[in-house]
Amino acid sequence: MARGNKPLEVYISGLQLILRFAMETLKREFLELLDKDVEFRYAVAGFLGLSEIMKRLDAIAEEQANLRKEQIRLREGQTEIWTDLERIWEEIKALREGQNNLWEGQVKLWEEVKSLREGQVKLWEEVKSLREGQVKLWEEVKSLREGQVKLWEEVKMLRVNYDRMRKYMLSGFRELRATLGVAFEDHAAAFLEVMLEEMGYPDARVGKKILAYHDEAVEINLFCEEPLIVGEATISVKRAEEAEREIRKLLDRVRIVEERYRRKPEMVILSVARATEEAIEVLKNLTKEHGVKLVLGKEIEEELAI
Repeated sequence: MARGNKPLEVYISGLQLILRFAMETLKREFLELLDKDVEFRYAVAGFLGLSEIMKRLDAIAEEQANLRKEQIRLREGQTEIWTDLERIWEEIKALREGQNNLWEGQVKLWEEVKSLREGQVKLWEEVKSLREGQVKLWEEVKSLREGQVKLWEEVKMLRVNYDRMRKYMLSGFRELRATLGVAFEDHAAAFLEVMLEEMGYPDARVGKKILAYHDEAVEINLFCEEPLIVGEATISVKRAEEAEREIRKLLDRVRIVEERYRRKPEMVILSVARATEEAIEVLKNLTKEHGVKLVLGKEIEEELAI
């Protein structure tokens, strides 16, 4: 817009110069005529009047001042226009940069959308794979449950067979006792083997053991090497003194075994076939004090159903 007004500004400037030149020329000629030609001077003064000329000259001067003010205002407006144009160009430049950034962001956004779609496809594939795996897992669980049912049936049959075998074994003990007259030590050993089997030692064997100690033969009538078991079996204990003697004897056997095998027994047991109430009370106190398991003949009879 400012560039379009430039010819007008040039035109106004040229017009001002022409007017100034014409006024100067006219003024000079007018003054010369007024100075040289008396009749002209009188004629002019009479025709126009000096005051009218002055008013017109003042009007011309005021018009020229107004024109100059207008020119200054136009120049100021032109400056503001150029400033506005520069600001507008800066804003356009910023808008273009923002638009470029938006385009770049949009491109990145589409790339992210594309990546998300690809990830979504992979995720659905993983979900599909997990579902297939879950189906297989449920099939495995179903198979395991069926196998567990069969296993429990097998365990049940094993328990039944175990009970039958145990009955046969006890019946064999009874027959053996009736035929050969088995000693109480043998019954105590059989009882201890049954107890060890229930503890998780099905192959443990209990019997007599003779150890050489200081050139003497020491007999242990209840002995198992694995797990290490030391025990004594006696037929009858009637008095407290006898009970204390049996405990001392058993503890001596334990000490000898510890020195020989360099480890403590896992179980120390005292089996008594018959005992008085007095002896039983002392035995219970002493075995509890020394960590010895006390088994009375009545318990063996009930277990083995002798």
